[in-house]
Amino acid sequence: MLVLFSCKNDIKIINSLPGVDSLPLEIAYDVEISFSDSGKLQAVLSAPVMERISEEEKDGGEYLEFPEGFKAVFYDSLANPETQITARYGVNYEKKDFMEARHNVIIKNFAKQEQLNTEHLIWDRKKKEIYSDVFITLTKPDEVLYGDGFTSDETFEAYEVINPTGEFSIVQEEENNEDIKPDTR
Repeated sequence: MLVLFSCKNDIKIINSLPGVDSLPLEIAYDVEISFSDSGKLQAVLSAPVMERISEEEKDGGEYLEFPEGFKAVFYDSLANPETQITARYGVNYEKKDFMEARHNVIIKNFAKQEQLNTEHLIWDRKKKEIYSDVFITLTKPDEVLYGDGFTSDETFEAYEVINPTGEFSIVQEEENNEDIKPDTR
């Protein structure tokens, strides 16, 4: 008895399978990328794995994915580390000019000795701001704040916590008493 089998691949069916349109164009291991402006180091991004993926049909652009996490260190004008962001997953949308970090996201400001922990973070490079709309914990040397999100400049210098709670200090400004004259009796 003889049995013959034939197989035919329909390209429409193959292209409709999940994941076919998001296969990496490139994969790089142990990546370290330096960003500079006018010869001055601004940031260094490192990651164990980086994948370049194209989704021309969906959003018109390529993106870089960091499936095993990343670390980005930002430097001041004297090339001293100023701020560090780490996460277990990241994606950099090149045309949209923003980066998204997820899963155990940690921002450290070395000068202020502050640390922010969250599960989701967006870095909008066009607006030069970092923000999150999920629960955050902000740890300072003498206090801990909790919030429903935050917005910050990209160096994590000036920030605002949304719905802050926790134990924190409130500095009360002195009243302007120029109109009150001292009693000279």
